[in-house]
Amino acid sequence: MAALEEPKIIKDFITAEEAQFFLCYTQMMHRNNPFASNDKSYEVPNDDTSYYADALTESLLLKKHGFMEKELGIKLFPTYTYWRMYTYGSELKKHTDRNSCEISITLHLGSDGTPWPICFNDQCFELKPGEAAIYKGIEWPHYRKEPYKGDFYSQVFMHYVHADGIHQQYKFDKRPLVGLKK
Repeated sequence: MAALEEPKIIKDFITAEEAQFFLCYTQMMHRNNPFASNDKSYEVPNDDTSYYADALTESLLLKKHGFMEKELGIKLFPTYTYWRMYTYGSELKKHTDRNSCEISITLHLGSDGTPWPICFNDQCFELKPGEAAIYKGIEWPHYRKEPYKGDFYSQVFMHYVHADGIHQQYKFDKRPLVGLKK
């Protein structure tokens, strides 16, 4: 695999206008979500909204596929997306991801302006809207040091696997196509 020895920050992964569009979308979905979250894992408290395989973010996964292959110099299979609207008191505990997340992207869409750096191992980054961090999701522990102190913070997580690697069977997260729930 091309050298990805540390997280790689992409300043303009999406434009400021695209980030605002995605932020508006996630805010509306958050406000209209009667279930608060469709993920009942330990990572997502009830006040947050999260969504697996949202059609809009899955479209972005496919749109950025070629860019990611060029950026890393390897052939990739897209796996899935997951977006989350963090709210006051949200936490992201130190963890590594499952096998579908060999190459991961955390893309910041926007927030109320409250800083909340993302950390990989012990290296932390404050992403601006439209900026993304590319990292090895199944190898590098990632987390936020403190609970979120602001009102909202919106992120999209995009995942790929090496097409010729040991996780290639996770193509599309073992779904028939990107965009399906399972």
